[in-house]
Amino acid sequence: MTPLDVARASGLVVAGEPLLVLLSGGPDSVCLLDVAIELDAGVSVLHVNHGLRAGADDDERFCRALCERLGVPLTVERASGAPEGNVQAWARELRYAAAERLAGGDYAAGHTLSDQAESVVYRLAASAGRRALLGMEPRHGRLVRPLLEVTGEETREWCRARGLSWCEDPTNEDTYYARARVRHEVMPHLRALNPAAERNIAETARRLREEQELVEAAVDAALERLGPAPELAALRCEPAGLARLVLSRLAGASIAPDRAAGILRLADQGTHELDIADGVRAVAEYGRVRFARGADAPAPAAVALPVPGSARFGAWEVQAHLGEGGEVVMSADQLGAEVTVRSWRDGDRMKPAGVGGTKSLQDLFTDRKVPRALRRLLPVVEAQGEIVWVAGVASADRAPGPPVALDARQVSGGDA
Repeated sequence: MTPLDVARASGLVVAGEPLLVLLSGGPDSVCLLDVAIELDAGVSVLHVNHGLRAGADDDERFCRALCERLGVPLTVERASGAPEGNVQAWARELRYAAAERLAGGDYAAGHTLSDQAESVVYRLAASAGRRALLGMEPRHGRLVRPLLEVTGEETREWCRARGLSWCEDPTNEDTYYARARVRHEVMPHLRALNPAAERNIAETARRLREEQELVEAAVDAALERLGPAPELAALRCEPAGLARLVLSRLAGASIAPDRAAGILRLADQGTHELDIADGVRAVAEYGRVRFARGADAPAPAAVALPVPGSARFGAWEVQAHLGEGGEVVMSADQLGAEVTVRSWRDGDRMKPAGVGGTKSLQDLFTDRKVPRALRRLLPVVEAQGEIVWVAGVASADRAPGPPVALDARQVSGGDA
């Protein structure tokens, strides 16, 4: 398949839709620009002159001439100030920030299958874990990569066949940079072992990204069973890999196997803490584990939840939908047209289902061993002046009337 066929099949370049092409002047981005024009996208171009080398102005002039020849509008941005830290990361972040600001829709980078293979090899050498093997996504937010199934040599062949010249960036040959060492010192040896090595690595990343959906679903299901502050005893009964992924999701950071094992060894009595990394710590209270970063998080602001509808409350998404099947089911008459989702307040009381009379939320939290730092973060649903549900803790008796299902799930956090 040609780059044109691959870009068309990707579905990431749509005729008539605005697409900002990130043009460096190299063969990959020149190929991408030509293909996007051929597919009748509403093409505009961004070139960022980082000013990092003597030939930067020559690249800018080349991009201006190419865009004038192809009849597409070009925006040139020039970097101001000196780069900080990792120069390549600084340049990349500057380019994407400009694209986010200027794009009327998606914006496209010319990353290829060759870049994908190099990225996987580099990441695997630099850090352990499944994430290292996933590679780059075809779409990440508004950033799209239509040429991820095309090799770097194939983009050059396309440009030659179309009579398109390009610029060569000498820093791509400079083995001072780790990525260049992978490209020029590692990949040739892998291709010598098997000419299809590059494609095999990229295909493995693609398959693992597809399988990642199953991994995420398994973590979601485990969190539904275990709750936002799982019991350590219950976590110890899960497969080690799943327990670690659950902990990583709750921590919002990848947790290494040895640290996950350390968390699971925390005592079930009393309060215990274990530093993870980057200021994150695991806190075990009442035999349940939660994660904290710095001071405990403040209570989220109250939000209105339409019925039916959804609302974001801190790290939670709370939903109300007509019918049965939710975590709890109330009645439409009980809830009204809108409920309030808020945090626990001192003195709050409710009538839990199956209990004669009211009970304070403080006592409910203590009975169910909800960690103190978590209590003000849980969604409390108030309808017509009465608390009808505290997510994961208790709900009121359902009143007569058409059913409305309530659900709450955590939507913030990370994975390993």
